[in-house]
Amino acid sequence: MNQETADLVRASLHGAVDVEVSATGLTPLRLPARARAQSDSDWMRIAAEQASGVRCEFRTAATWIELTVETTGLYLPWVPAQARWAVFSATVDGEPVDDARVTGGSELHLAEPGGPRFVQGEPAVVRFELGGTGVEERRVVVWLPQTDTVEIRDARADAPLRPAEPRDQLRWWHHGSSISHCIEAATPRGVWPVAAADQLGLDVTNLGFAANAHLDQFTARAMRDSGADLLSLKIGINIVRGDTMKRRTFVPAVHGFLDTIRDGAPTAPILVVSPIICPMHEDTPGPTVTDPETGERHGTPSQTTDVFEPPLSLRSVRGILRDIVQTRASEDPALFYLDGRDLFGADDLGELPDGLHPSPAGYLLIAERFAGSPVVSEWIAAARPDTRVRNEMDAETPRMTGRISA
Repeated sequence: MNQETADLVRASLHGAVDVEVSATGLTPLRLPARARAQSDSDWMRIAAEQASGVRCEFRTAATWIELTVETTGLYLPWVPAQARWAVFSATVDGEPVDDARVTGGSELHLAEPGGPRFVQGEPAVVRFELGGTGVEERRVVVWLPQTDTVEIRDARADAPLRPAEPRDQLRWWHHGSSISHCIEAATPRGVWPVAAADQLGLDVTNLGFAANAHLDQFTARAMRDSGADLLSLKIGINIVRGDTMKRRTFVPAVHGFLDTIRDGAPTAPILVVSPIICPMHEDTPGPTVTDPETGERHGTPSQTTDVFEPPLSLRSVRGILRDIVQTRASEDPALFYLDGRDLFGADDLGELPDGLHPSPAGYLLIAERFAGSPVVSEWIAAARPDTRVRNEMDAETPRMTGRISA
Protein backbone atom coordinates (compact mmCIF):
# COMPACT_ATOMS: atom_id res chain seq x y z
CA MET A 1 0.00 0.00 0.00
CA ASN A 2 1.43 3.37 -0.97
CA GLN A 3 1.54 6.19 1.57
CA GLU A 4 -1.19 8.26 -0.10
CA THR A 5 -3.66 5.36 0.06
CA ALA A 6 -2.60 4.50 3.62
CA ASP A 7 -3.27 8.08 4.70
CA LEU A 8 -6.66 8.06 2.94
CA VAL A 9 -7.76 4.78 4.56
CA ARG A 10 -6.53 5.76 8.01
CA ALA A 11 -8.34 9.12 7.85
CA SER A 12 -11.55 7.49 6.64
CA LEU A 13 -11.74 4.81 9.38
CA HIS A 14 -14.48 5.09 11.99
CA GLY A 15 -15.27 2.66 14.79
CA ALA A 16 -11.62 1.63 15.16
CA VAL A 17 -9.64 2.38 18.32
CA ASP A 18 -6.19 1.71 16.86
CA VAL A 19 -4.60 0.65 13.57
CA GLU A 20 -1.92 -1.96 12.94
CA VAL A 21 0.38 -1.00 10.07
CA SER A 22 2.25 -3.59 8.01
CA ALA A 23 4.17 -3.51 4.76
CA THR A 24 1.05 -4.60 2.89
CA GLY A 25 -1.76 -2.61 4.51
CA LEU A 26 -3.71 -1.39 7.53
CA THR A 27 -5.68 -3.52 10.00
CA PRO A 28 -8.20 -1.68 12.20
CA LEU A 29 -8.26 -2.74 15.86
CA ARG A 30 -11.03 -2.26 18.41
CA LEU A 31 -8.69 -1.91 21.38
CA PRO A 32 -5.40 -0.04 21.75
CA ALA A 33 -2.51 -2.18 20.54
CA ARG A 34 -0.92 -1.91 23.99
CA ALA A 35 -3.83 -3.87 25.47
CA ARG A 36 -2.48 -7.01 23.77
CA ALA A 37 0.41 -7.11 26.22
CA GLN A 38 -2.06 -7.24 29.10
CA SER A 39 -3.93 -10.35 27.98
CA ASP A 40 -2.66 -13.80 27.05
CA SER A 41 -6.00 -14.86 25.56
CA ASP A 42 -6.11 -15.76 21.86
CA TRP A 43 -9.89 -15.24 21.99
CA MET A 44 -9.44 -11.67 23.28
CA ARG A 45 -6.89 -10.79 20.60
CA ILE A 46 -9.05 -12.20 17.81
CA ALA A 47 -12.26 -10.60 19.06
CA ALA A 48 -10.61 -7.17 19.28
CA GLU A 49 -9.28 -7.53 15.72
CA GLN A 50 -12.62 -8.55 14.20
CA ALA A 51 -14.14 -5.47 12.63
CA SER A 52 -17.59 -5.21 14.27
CA GLY A 53 -18.84 -1.67 13.70
CA VAL A 54 -15.73 -0.58 11.78
CA ARG A 55 -16.26 1.31 8.53
CA CYS A 56 -14.55 3.56 6.00
CA GLU A 57 -16.38 6.80 5.27
CA PHE A 58 -15.54 8.52 1.99
CA ARG A 59 -16.71 11.55 0.07
CA THR A 60 -16.71 10.83 -3.65
CA ALA A 61 -18.57 11.17 -6.96
CA ALA A 62 -17.61 7.59 -7.87
CA THR A 63 -20.08 5.17 -9.42
CA TRP A 64 -18.08 2.20 -8.11
CA ILE A 65 -15.56 1.57 -5.38
CA GLU A 66 -13.19 -1.33 -4.71
CA LEU A 67 -11.18 -2.40 -1.68
CA THR A 68 -8.44 -4.99 -1.86
CA VAL A 69 -8.48 -6.84 1.44
CA GLU A 70 -7.11 -9.88 3.19
CA THR A 71 -9.63 -11.34 5.62
CA THR A 72 -8.95 -13.75 8.45
CA GLY A 73 -11.94 -15.62 9.81
CA LEU A 74 -12.25 -17.92 12.78
CA TYR A 75 -12.80 -21.52 11.69
CA LEU A 76 -15.38 -23.41 13.75
CA PRO A 77 -16.20 -26.97 12.67
CA TRP A 78 -19.94 -26.62 13.24
CA VAL A 79 -20.28 -23.58 10.96
CA PRO A 80 -21.19 -24.69 7.39
CA ALA A 81 -18.70 -23.75 4.69
CA GLN A 82 -21.32 -21.69 2.85
CA ALA A 83 -21.73 -19.53 5.95
CA ARG A 84 -18.03 -18.60 6.10
CA TRP A 85 -18.25 -15.76 3.61
CA ALA A 86 -16.98 -12.39 4.77
CA VAL A 87 -19.82 -9.93 4.17
CA PHE A 88 -19.11 -6.26 3.44
CA SER A 89 -21.89 -3.65 3.30
CA ALA A 90 -22.06 -0.15 1.90
CA THR A 91 -24.38 2.83 1.91
CA VAL A 92 -24.59 5.87 -0.34
CA ASP A 93 -25.92 8.91 1.50
CA GLY A 94 -27.41 6.45 3.97
CA GLU A 95 -29.09 4.21 1.39
CA PRO A 96 -27.80 0.62 1.19
CA VAL A 97 -26.44 -0.93 -1.98
CA ASP A 98 -26.00 -4.67 -2.59
CA ASP A 99 -23.69 -6.40 -0.11
CA ALA A 100 -20.38 -7.83 -1.30
CA ARG A 101 -19.34 -11.32 -0.19
CA VAL A 102 -15.82 -12.73 -0.43
CA THR A 103 -14.33 -16.08 0.42
CA GLY A 104 -10.92 -17.71 0.26
CA GLY A 105 -9.37 -15.59 2.99
CA SER A 106 -7.14 -16.84 5.77
CA GLU A 107 -8.54 -18.98 8.58
CA LEU A 108 -7.56 -19.34 12.21
CA HIS A 109 -8.33 -22.80 13.59
CA LEU A 110 -8.39 -22.07 17.30
CA ALA A 111 -10.21 -24.94 18.99
CA GLU A 112 -7.81 -27.73 18.08
CA PRO A 113 -5.93 -30.20 20.32
CA GLY A 114 -2.53 -29.04 19.12
CA GLY A 115 -3.28 -25.36 19.67
CA PRO A 116 -4.12 -22.57 17.22
CA ARG A 117 -3.36 -23.22 13.55
CA PHE A 118 -3.25 -20.49 10.90
CA VAL A 119 -4.22 -21.35 7.31
CA GLN A 120 -3.05 -18.75 4.81
CA GLY A 121 -5.60 -17.53 2.28
CA GLU A 122 -5.56 -15.09 -0.61
CA PRO A 123 -6.43 -11.39 -0.89
CA ALA A 124 -9.78 -10.52 -2.42
CA VAL A 125 -11.32 -7.54 -4.17
CA VAL A 126 -14.52 -6.15 -2.68
CA ARG A 127 -16.49 -4.13 -5.22
CA PHE A 128 -19.61 -2.03 -4.79
CA GLU A 129 -21.67 -0.55 -7.61
CA LEU A 130 -22.76 2.85 -6.30
CA GLY A 131 -24.85 4.20 -9.17
CA GLY A 132 -25.08 7.95 -9.63
CA THR A 133 -23.94 10.26 -12.39
CA GLY A 134 -20.24 10.37 -11.60
CA VAL A 135 -20.51 14.12 -11.06
CA GLU A 136 -22.15 14.82 -7.71
CA GLU A 137 -20.23 13.91 -4.56
CA ARG A 138 -21.94 11.66 -2.01
CA ARG A 139 -21.07 10.10 1.33
CA VAL A 140 -20.08 6.47 0.78
CA VAL A 141 -19.67 4.26 3.84
CA VAL A 142 -18.14 0.78 3.54
CA TRP A 143 -18.78 -1.48 6.55
CA LEU A 144 -16.23 -4.21 7.27
CA PRO A 145 -17.37 -7.71 8.33
CA GLN A 146 -17.91 -8.24 12.04
CA THR A 147 -16.84 -11.86 11.57
CA ASP A 148 -13.28 -11.22 10.37
CA THR A 149 -10.00 -9.45 10.86
CA VAL A 150 -9.55 -7.25 7.79
CA GLU A 151 -6.30 -5.91 6.41
CA ILE A 152 -7.08 -3.17 3.88
CA ARG A 153 -4.47 -3.20 1.12
CA ASP A 154 -5.89 -0.78 -1.43
CA ALA A 155 -8.86 1.51 -2.09
CA ARG A 156 -9.79 2.77 -5.53
CA ALA A 157 -12.76 4.12 -7.46
CA ASP A 158 -13.65 5.74 -10.76
CA ALA A 159 -13.48 9.19 -9.14
CA PRO A 160 -11.25 10.67 -6.44
CA LEU A 161 -11.79 9.48 -2.88
CA ARG A 162 -11.35 11.65 0.18
CA PRO A 163 -12.25 11.15 3.84
CA ALA A 164 -15.82 12.21 4.57
CA GLU A 165 -16.28 15.24 6.77
CA PRO A 166 -17.31 14.58 10.41
CA ARG A 167 -21.04 14.51 11.07
CA ASP A 168 -22.68 16.39 13.91
CA GLN A 169 -23.42 13.31 16.01
CA LEU A 170 -22.93 12.27 19.60
CA ARG A 171 -20.15 9.71 19.90
CA TRP A 172 -21.25 6.47 21.56
CA TRP A 173 -18.85 3.81 22.82
CA HIS A 174 -20.47 0.49 23.73
CA HIS A 175 -18.87 -2.51 25.46
CA GLY A 176 -20.38 -5.97 25.63
CA SER A 177 -20.06 -9.67 24.86
CA SER A 178 -20.70 -11.75 21.74
CA ILE A 179 -24.29 -10.52 21.95
CA SER A 180 -22.93 -7.04 21.15
CA HIS A 181 -20.22 -8.29 18.78
CA CYS A 182 -23.03 -10.00 16.80
CA ILE A 183 -21.04 -12.47 14.71
CA GLU A 184 -24.35 -14.16 13.85
CA ALA A 185 -25.80 -11.00 12.24
CA ALA A 186 -26.49 -11.33 8.52
CA THR A 187 -24.51 -8.21 7.58
CA PRO A 188 -22.23 -5.69 9.34
CA ARG A 189 -25.14 -3.28 9.44
CA GLY A 190 -27.19 -5.92 11.29
CA VAL A 191 -24.92 -5.69 14.35
CA TRP A 192 -27.39 -4.36 16.91
CA PRO A 193 -25.28 -1.42 18.23
CA VAL A 194 -24.74 -0.40 14.58
CA ALA A 195 -28.44 -0.67 13.75
CA ALA A 196 -29.41 1.17 16.95
CA ALA A 197 -26.90 3.94 16.25
CA ASP A 198 -28.37 4.36 12.78
CA GLN A 199 -31.85 4.77 14.25
CA LEU A 200 -30.67 7.17 16.95
CA GLY A 201 -28.26 9.22 14.81
CA LEU A 202 -25.20 8.31 16.89
CA ASP A 203 -21.58 7.71 15.87
CA VAL A 204 -20.89 4.25 17.32
CA THR A 205 -17.68 2.49 18.33
CA ASN A 206 -18.49 -1.09 19.23
CA LEU A 207 -16.34 -2.77 21.89
CA GLY A 208 -18.45 -5.92 21.84
CA PHE A 209 -15.98 -8.80 22.18
CA ALA A 210 -17.18 -12.38 21.73
CA ALA A 211 -16.54 -14.33 24.96
CA ASN A 212 -14.54 -11.44 26.39
CA ALA A 213 -16.71 -9.03 28.40
CA HIS A 214 -14.88 -9.73 31.66
CA LEU A 215 -14.55 -6.21 33.10
CA ASP A 216 -10.95 -5.96 31.90
CA GLN A 217 -9.25 -2.77 33.01
CA PHE A 218 -7.65 -2.21 29.59
CA THR A 219 -11.18 -1.95 28.16
CA ALA A 220 -12.20 0.45 30.92
CA ARG A 221 -9.16 2.62 30.20
CA ALA A 222 -9.95 2.68 26.47
CA MET A 223 -13.45 3.93 27.29
CA ARG A 224 -12.08 6.39 29.84
CA ASP A 225 -9.74 7.92 27.25
CA SER A 226 -12.22 7.86 24.34
CA GLY A 227 -13.69 11.34 24.72
CA ALA A 228 -17.07 9.77 23.92
CA ASP A 229 -20.30 11.63 24.68
CA LEU A 230 -22.13 8.43 25.65
CA LEU A 231 -20.88 5.18 27.19
CA SER A 232 -22.67 1.89 27.75
CA LEU A 233 -21.75 -1.45 29.31
CA LYS A 234 -23.61 -4.69 28.70
CA ILE A 235 -22.06 -7.15 31.12
CA GLY A 236 -22.72 -10.44 32.84
CA ILE A 237 -23.21 -13.28 30.38
CA ASN A 238 -19.52 -14.06 29.81
CA ILE A 239 -18.79 -13.95 33.52
CA VAL A 240 -21.63 -16.38 34.27
CA ARG A 241 -20.88 -18.64 31.29
CA GLY A 242 -17.22 -18.91 32.22
CA ASP A 243 -17.83 -18.99 35.98
CA THR A 244 -14.98 -16.49 36.10
CA MET A 245 -16.19 -14.48 39.09
CA LYS A 246 -18.17 -14.93 42.27
CA ARG A 247 -20.23 -12.20 43.90
CA ARG A 248 -17.22 -11.28 46.06
CA THR A 249 -15.12 -10.39 43.01
CA PHE A 250 -17.90 -9.29 40.62
CA VAL A 251 -19.24 -6.45 42.78
CA PRO A 252 -15.89 -4.63 43.24
CA ALA A 253 -14.94 -5.37 39.61
CA VAL A 254 -18.05 -3.54 38.37
CA HIS A 255 -17.35 -0.63 40.72
CA GLY A 256 -13.70 -0.58 39.62
CA PHE A 257 -14.65 -0.54 35.94
CA LEU A 258 -16.99 2.40 36.52
CA ASP A 259 -14.42 4.18 38.68
CA THR A 260 -11.79 3.86 35.96
CA ILE A 261 -14.13 5.38 33.39
CA ARG A 262 -15.05 8.19 35.75
CA ASP A 263 -11.36 9.05 36.25
CA GLY A 264 -11.32 10.45 32.71
CA ALA A 265 -15.00 10.93 31.91
CA PRO A 266 -16.50 12.36 35.10
CA THR A 267 -19.81 13.49 33.60
CA ALA A 268 -20.37 11.39 30.46
CA PRO A 269 -23.65 9.47 30.78
CA ILE A 270 -23.07 5.75 31.37
CA LEU A 271 -25.75 3.16 30.71
CA VAL A 272 -25.36 -0.21 32.47
CA VAL A 273 -27.28 -2.94 30.64
CA SER A 274 -27.83 -6.33 32.26
CA PRO A 275 -27.96 -9.62 30.30
CA ILE A 276 -30.75 -10.55 27.92
CA ILE A 277 -32.69 -13.75 28.52
CA CYS A 278 -30.70 -16.99 28.40
CA PRO A 279 -32.68 -19.92 29.83
CA MET A 280 -29.68 -22.20 30.39
CA HIS A 281 -28.18 -19.68 32.83
CA GLU A 282 -31.11 -17.78 34.34
CA ASP A 283 -30.77 -19.79 37.55
CA THR A 284 -28.05 -22.29 36.61
CA PRO A 285 -24.49 -20.99 36.99
CA GLY A 286 -21.70 -21.77 34.54
CA PRO A 287 -19.45 -22.88 33.17
CA THR A 288 -21.10 -23.49 29.83
CA VAL A 289 -19.86 -26.51 27.91
CA THR A 290 -19.66 -26.25 24.10
CA ASP A 291 -19.55 -29.44 22.06
CA PRO A 292 -16.41 -29.13 19.85
CA GLU A 293 -18.09 -30.82 16.88
CA THR A 294 -21.67 -29.52 16.92
CA GLY A 295 -21.35 -26.25 18.82
CA GLU A 296 -24.24 -27.27 21.08
CA ARG A 297 -24.13 -25.53 24.44
CA HIS A 298 -25.48 -26.37 27.86
CA GLY A 299 -24.91 -25.23 31.40
CA THR A 300 -22.98 -27.38 33.86
CA PRO A 301 -22.94 -25.77 37.29
CA SER A 302 -19.82 -25.92 39.41
CA GLN A 303 -19.49 -29.26 41.15
CA THR A 304 -18.63 -27.64 44.48
CA THR A 305 -20.73 -24.76 45.75
CA ASP A 306 -19.38 -22.82 48.71
CA VAL A 307 -22.24 -21.36 50.73
CA PHE A 308 -20.06 -18.31 51.38
CA GLU A 309 -19.14 -17.87 47.69
CA PRO A 310 -22.13 -19.03 45.63
CA PRO A 311 -21.64 -18.97 41.84
CA LEU A 312 -23.39 -16.31 39.82
CA SER A 313 -26.50 -16.79 37.69
CA LEU A 314 -27.99 -14.26 35.30
CA ARG A 315 -30.77 -13.54 37.76
CA SER A 316 -28.29 -12.68 40.51
CA VAL A 317 -26.16 -10.61 38.13
CA ARG A 318 -29.15 -8.45 37.18
CA GLY A 319 -29.89 -7.78 40.83
CA ILE A 320 -26.27 -6.87 41.55
CA LEU A 321 -26.04 -4.46 38.62
CA ARG A 322 -29.32 -2.79 39.53
CA ASP A 323 -28.17 -2.39 43.15
CA ILE A 324 -24.82 -0.94 42.10
CA VAL A 325 -26.48 1.71 39.94
CA GLN A 326 -28.91 2.57 42.73
CA THR A 327 -26.07 2.79 45.25
CA ARG A 328 -23.98 5.10 43.08
CA ALA A 329 -26.85 7.21 41.73
CA SER A 330 -26.84 9.80 44.52
CA GLU A 331 -23.23 10.74 43.71
CA ASP A 332 -23.34 9.88 40.01
CA PRO A 333 -26.63 11.12 38.53
CA ALA A 334 -25.39 10.41 34.98
CA LEU A 335 -25.51 6.66 35.62
CA PHE A 336 -28.44 4.66 34.24
CA TYR A 337 -29.61 1.04 34.34
CA LEU A 338 -31.53 -0.94 31.71
CA ASP A 339 -32.69 -4.52 32.24
CA GLY A 340 -31.50 -6.57 29.26
CA ARG A 341 -34.78 -8.49 29.24
CA ASP A 342 -36.46 -5.26 28.12
CA LEU A 343 -34.44 -5.68 24.92
CA PHE A 344 -34.84 -9.43 24.50
CA GLY A 345 -36.96 -11.43 26.91
CA ALA A 346 -38.95 -14.59 27.48
CA ASP A 347 -41.35 -13.90 24.61
CA ASP A 348 -38.43 -13.79 22.15
CA LEU A 349 -36.98 -17.28 22.64
CA GLY A 350 -37.97 -18.23 19.10
CA GLU A 351 -35.16 -15.91 17.95
CA LEU A 352 -32.54 -17.56 20.21
CA PRO A 353 -31.60 -20.54 18.03
CA ASP A 354 -28.59 -21.81 20.02
CA GLY A 355 -30.03 -20.88 23.40
CA LEU A 356 -27.49 -18.07 23.81
CA HIS A 357 -27.14 -15.83 20.74
CA PRO A 358 -30.04 -14.07 19.00
CA SER A 359 -30.75 -14.72 15.34
CA PRO A 360 -30.15 -11.93 12.79
CA ALA A 361 -33.79 -10.91 13.26
CA GLY A 362 -33.30 -11.04 17.02
CA TYR A 363 -30.40 -8.60 16.85
CA LEU A 364 -32.52 -6.16 14.84
CA LEU A 365 -35.25 -6.52 17.46
CA ILE A 366 -32.74 -5.57 20.19
CA ALA A 367 -31.69 -2.53 18.15
CA GLU A 368 -35.28 -1.40 17.69
CA ARG A 369 -36.13 -1.78 21.36
CA PHE A 370 -32.91 -0.10 22.46
CA ALA A 371 -33.60 2.88 20.19
CA GLY A 372 -37.17 3.12 21.54
CA SER A 373 -36.35 2.70 25.24
CA PRO A 374 -37.35 5.59 27.54
CA VAL A 375 -34.21 4.92 29.62
CA VAL A 376 -32.06 5.24 26.50
CA SER A 377 -33.84 8.50 25.65
CA GLU A 378 -32.94 9.92 29.08
CA TRP A 379 -29.36 8.66 28.79
CA ILE A 380 -28.97 10.43 25.43
CA ALA A 381 -30.69 13.59 26.70
CA ALA A 382 -28.10 13.76 29.48
CA ALA A 383 -25.36 14.15 26.87
CA ARG A 384 -26.92 16.90 24.77
CA PRO A 385 -24.67 19.96 24.47
CA ASP A 386 -27.20 22.31 26.09
CA THR A 387 -27.39 19.96 29.08
CA ARG A 388 -23.59 19.87 29.40
CA VAL A 389 -23.38 23.67 29.28
CA ARG A 390 -26.00 24.07 32.02
CA ASN A 391 -24.19 21.63 34.25
CA GLU A 392 -20.83 23.31 33.74
CA MET A 393 -22.42 26.61 34.82
CA ASP A 394 -23.88 25.09 37.98
CA ALA A 395 -21.86 22.16 39.30
CA GLU A 396 -24.34 21.75 42.13
CA THR A 397 -27.25 21.02 39.80
CA PRO A 398 -27.58 17.28 39.14
CA ARG A 399 -27.50 16.19 35.51
CA MET A 400 -30.31 13.69 35.91
CA THR A 401 -31.66 11.43 38.56
CA GLY A 402 -30.29 7.91 38.20
CA ARG A 403 -33.20 6.34 36.33
CA ILE A 404 -33.69 2.58 36.36
CA SER A 405 -35.92 0.52 34.09
CA ALA A 406 -38.47 -1.82 35.56
